[in-house]
Amino acid sequence: MPPQGPWTFVRRNPTIVIGGLLMLFLVAIALAAPWIAGDPLKLAPVNRLRPPSERFWFGTDQFGRDVYARTVHGARVSLVVGFSVAIAASLIGLAVGLLCGFYRAVDAIAMRIMDGIMAIPSILLAIALITLTRPGLWVVIAAIVIPEVPRIVRLTRSVVLSLRAQPFIEAAIAGGTRTPRLLLRHILPNTLAPLIVQSTYIAASAILTEAGLSFLGVGVPPEIPSWGNIIAQGRSFFLIAPWSILIPGAFLAVMVLGVNMLGDGLRDRLDPRLARRM
Repeated sequence: MPPQGPWTFVRRNPTIVIGGLLMLFLVAIALAAPWIAGDPLKLAPVNRLRPPSERFWFGTDQFGRDVYARTVHGARVSLVVGFSVAIAASLIGLAVGLLCGFYRAVDAIAMRIMDGIMAIPSILLAIALITLTRPGLWVVIAAIVIPEVPRIVRLTRSVVLSLRAQPFIEAAIAGGTRTPRLLLRHILPNTLAPLIVQSTYIAASAILTEAGLSFLGVGVPPEIPSWGNIIAQGRSFFLIAPWSILIPGAFLAVMVLGVNMLGDGLRDRLDPRLARRM
């Protein structure tokens, strides 16, 4: 088979390319926020509720703050929350799921705990955890991670249970392979593809959850610009200053769209049955 060129990859994987480009754009503006945007906390009451113009690209809010600066800096919060929650939930869920799928005693206890966590609505559990502590970015991340862990645990456990019945696993056990080596060498690599796909959906869910918590006033502190609290602070002025809500809301939608498209493309690419069909 001849090697695939870049254009061939683009034609065969448009979802991955579009989602990846959207995420690269948002990551780039988030990293460059201190240089391409002004101070998101600077108050200028004389410029309050100004419409978009050459001076204020996205207009200003009720305190005269630049909506462009606040929107660009808000991308950093969403990206940090999304990636941190996806990584933390994946690592914790992977470890617990491997043990649950291979040890029945651990499975009987851990899965009942996971079922109990899943019985509580994630947004209510996050609100309860945040109200018990001081609001902060890392508190929000920890509060979102806990409800997301059962998803990874159940996914990993199902993959491990299906792999245990495969002939190559039975041959490895018959050959005297120790359990830690069996898990790391034979089972773990086969769980990475579905785990990567699930992690993208968790990242998108975490971004939306953080925005919802910040909108309700229990997310990141108000002095940290987040798309959720930007929309919350501008909702009272929607009729006279709709840009203060529509622009950060559009950025939030584009970020979630990019993450979901990337996840859909990776699912089609990493699933052998879907890849052969396409």
